[in-house]
Amino acid sequence: MPNRPQPHFPEPDTQHYWEGVKAGELRYQTCDDCHKVNFYPTAHCQSCGSDRLTWNVSKGEGVIYTYSVVRQNRIPGFVEMGAYATAYVDLDEDFRMLTNIVGVAYPTKDITIGQRVRVEYEKQDSGEYPIPVFRPV
Repeated sequence: MPNRPQPHFPEPDTQHYWEGVKAGELRYQTCDDCHKVNFYPTAHCQSCGSDRLTWNVSKGEGVIYTYSVVRQNRIPGFVEMGAYATAYVDLDEDFRMLTNIVGVAYPTKDITIGQRVRVEYEKQDSGEYPIPVFRPV
């Protein structure tokens, strides 16, 4: 497995999210005032500015909104991956997440926009926080 960058704490906006990932949960926020989904986690609602946010757990299922295949990368932690797909996934709970698509033999041929995917957690060789990635279902 790759050694991707790990979060650095203290980080009050995202620490609860990363603790969820460590526990096998994909967490997101909703605003108690305007009821919009707030993702990526922040201290205030990105729609109305309220600080009244509630944490929720996603089912971790959605569809690929768009994607790109990276064929060559020299960034440490990504070099050994070879060609890989970076994608925006629209989760069923109505938020979009930037992630990777895994579990396909040929990223340029085996991925399609609108394809159903499900989250899984990629353990890292170093670091305690796995990375949420998505696999076609």
